[in-house]
Amino acid sequence: MASYLLHRLAGTIPVLLLISLLVFLLIHAAPGDPTLLLLGEETNAAEVARAKERWGLDRPLYVQYLKFLNSAVAGDFGKSFKYGEAVTSVIKSRLPATIELAVFSIIIATCLAIPLGVWAGSRPNSWLDNFGTTFGLFGISMPSFWLAIMLILLMAGILNLLPTSGRSTYGVAGPEQTGFYILDSLLQQNWPAVWDALRHILLPALALGVNMLGILMRVTRSSILEVMNEEYVTTARAKGLAERRVVWRHVISNALIPVITVVGLELGTLLSGSIIVETVFAWPGSGSLLITALNSRDYPLVTGLVMSYTVAFVIINLIIDGLYAVIDPRIRF
Repeated sequence: MASYLLHRLAGTIPVLLLISLLVFLLIHAAPGDPTLLLLGEETNAAEVARAKERWGLDRPLYVQYLKFLNSAVAGDFGKSFKYGEAVTSVIKSRLPATIELAVFSIIIATCLAIPLGVWAGSRPNSWLDNFGTTFGLFGISMPSFWLAIMLILLMAGILNLLPTSGRSTYGVAGPEQTGFYILDSLLQQNWPAVWDALRHILLPALALGVNMLGILMRVTRSSILEVMNEEYVTTARAKGLAERRVVWRHVISNALIPVITVVGLELGTLLSGSIIVETVFAWPGSGSLLITALNSRDYPLVTGLVMSYTVAFVIINLIIDGLYAVIDPRIRF
């Protein structure tokens, strides 16, 4: 399996190079001059020229790309035009918020979708199956930005139960250790901060995770239906095993492969697709940072963020490939 994973890892190198080239060319082809956007329209030509020289924008495009590529290999994406700091430092300060939101969303989706999908698949055409199918279609079809707005109107505007923006209430959270508010609060045993962080993350996590919940529920249901017709399931029933034991012991373990695949892919999607939800809830993560970078034509920051998402996708897929053999020992790479 190790040789297989190494082969897969080597195969991602051309993908990373191609994505870096496409992102670099597309962001430079976008209209708008970053020097004018950041310095102001009334800036004189001499100041603009000095800024372009300082940022390396006066060089040919291929020279800029080769310089970026040479630095990116060492993990250096340059210095942000807008923030004046290293891109890696800016991303590092905002990425934990996005990871925390994505992980919380996937926990909500998984804990709800898998049991619902199992129950629906094990009882086809029942009221539970119809309810699960309807709920799954609702989740798949619901735009995340509309759901986010509706959650804000209902839970905050009408019921006044949950906050609508930010990660925590000012002054409640303790000193930052890992960048993950919930984990930091647990390590410090700051229970009011834990409760406050959970209240702040619940609405954006629901808005982000409902779509995945619908997809995961549908995949789980289909996988359960397929496995329920296998011969070893019939044999288990013929031995007199209870239906619950047949489902939870024999069916689920063999139906998890497509479910795990979807969870891995959706986790990568959540990391890179949280831009709208973060914007609606003013969540200080990498998604809202990407919007800011695009608006200011911050070339190094945009490229660094996209490459970070790409690397995360690659790592998640490698982990999923490794989990296949753990879940089902019959799989050989």
